[in-house]
Amino acid sequence: MKKLINKPEDVVADALTGVAAACPELRVDHQHRVIYRAEPKATGKVALVSGGGSGHEPMHGGFVGTGMLDAACCGEVFTSPTPDQMVEATTVVDRGAGVLHVVKNYTGDVMNFEMAGELAADSGVRVEAVVTDDDVAVEDSTWTAGRRGVGVTVLLEKIVGAAAEEGRDLDDVVALARRINAQGRSMGMALTSCTVPSAGKPTFDLPEDQMEMGVGIHGEPGRRRVPLAGAAEIAEQLVDPILADLDFQGGPSIVMLSGLGGTPLIELYLLYGEVSMLLEMAGVQVARTLVGNYITSLDMAGASVTVLKADDELLRLWDAPVKTAGLRWGL
Repeated sequence: MKKLINKPEDVVADALTGVAAACPELRVDHQHRVIYRAEPKATGKVALVSGGGSGHEPMHGGFVGTGMLDAACCGEVFTSPTPDQMVEATTVVDRGAGVLHVVKNYTGDVMNFEMAGELAADSGVRVEAVVTDDDVAVEDSTWTAGRRGVGVTVLLEKIVGAAAEEGRDLDDVVALARRINAQGRSMGMALTSCTVPSAGKPTFDLPEDQMEMGVGIHGEPGRRRVPLAGAAEIAEQLVDPILADLDFQGGPSIVMLSGLGGTPLIELYLLYGEVSMLLEMAGVQVARTLVGNYITSLDMAGASVTVLKADDELLRLWDAPVKTAGLRWGL
């Protein structure tokens, strides 16, 4: 294992030290391992809290800032944050209008956020939660009951973050978040495994002439292991299950192609070219596009495609100003 780390057990703590040094617009609570906006939003606005295991950067800490999250709780690598972290984040960011928890559908995340919501409610904070479950690869997996929450989480945090910034109340924000989750689908694939620092070796063995279709962001197995193919065929194997699961015709869509951490940008753009042609042939109107590393899996080589069925309102909120380490436009 060759990694830019000190000790495997200190990776998250050391990374948060780097976040604090690199991003003066953020405030890092090192004790609770929570990333906050340095300047809280105005009183009377809904706050957004998300989080999960580290190793998926820039999600979630890279999406803390104006137009997106108010706080992100950082668990150990691929491990849910604790309820104590989430309670701390929730009570700190509450501006009197309630807090939305954005939770990916992984058993530990769901359980711990639910417990944290109950504890925060006992202290007088109104908390609502929305669970993302957009991965079409599986119905149940090693880490979940039901579909996994993946790329739609990023798009949801951006769009719902803009709505909260506008001053919408918690009920409106929750309804919007649930609508976004229902209208988005994702599918991922891997060319290699990732290596968790504490393990020191690849999570799974993937022969040189094979790839994993439908892989999870923690290295969970997907739909099938298939022979290695060219980008055009890979794009087809990613897009077809998404389009088979939801009708994206009849309106605009937002499309994200995210690398998993170990794929160079030239390959991501090449793959997106193939994805774009397939969507066009299927009658999908791509109104907005995002290509890069947004929801990753440490050093895994591969990519995921997310398609969100949008409308004029969602596009307006998508275009609204955002200023975070991972997304930034309009400011």
